[in-house]
Amino acid sequence: MPSSEWTVTLALAMSTTLVLLMVCLPLAWWLARARFPGRSIIEAILSLPLVLPPTVLGFYLLMVMGPERWPGSWYTQMTGETLAFSFVGILVASLMANIPFMLGPMVASFRGVEEELLEAAACLGDGPWRSFSRVVIPMAWPGIVSGMALTFAHTMGEFGVILMVGGNVEGRTRTVALAIYDDVQGLQYQQANQSAMMLVAVSIALLVVIQAWRPRGWLR
Repeated sequence: MPSSEWTVTLALAMSTTLVLLMVCLPLAWWLARARFPGRSIIEAILSLPLVLPPTVLGFYLLMVMGPERWPGSWYTQMTGETLAFSFVGILVASLMANIPFMLGPMVASFRGVEEELLEAAACLGDGPWRSFSRVVIPMAWPGIVSGMALTFAHTMGEFGVILMVGGNVEGRTRTVALAIYDDVQGLQYQQANQSAMMLVAVSIALLVVIQAWRPRGWLR
């Protein structure tokens, strides 16, 4: 079994999970606590990848990453390479596709944090950041772990959006899911089955984590 596909897949899954963890922690806390007109619209937009066909999302991202558009042209000027059909390109696509998978469990957990505990922390002299790190994070940890596991698992199986944005460049954008597709097309069923079984095993392990840590009020 070629190792390059697994290297790309694991690097993509870990990078997506870590970047979204940093982005979604403050975003989820804001969405969970803020009250303002239009919040439901923002949540709907952020949840759009859950229902949007991956090829549609990938198509529009590919258009944005083209050399005639600002993000694509800027990246080409900075690196000399195209943003589309690169690892950075599929990372951007993966981030966009996985926002709701990280954000949903976090928002559900943050909404379960009791206001009285935050008020008590404030009375003890804790500032917003200290209260967030010492009170909110420990209480919302199940949602954070669940979001990380779900994001990692979903990224491991990414196909449509990765194919649209990254193509199938071996060693750069060819993931395990794309390799399985190529093996089936080439009638290499045994090799496809080996890769598929490994993905199944990883997915089952991550689903056990998700079920164990899933916060109340999410996906129920």
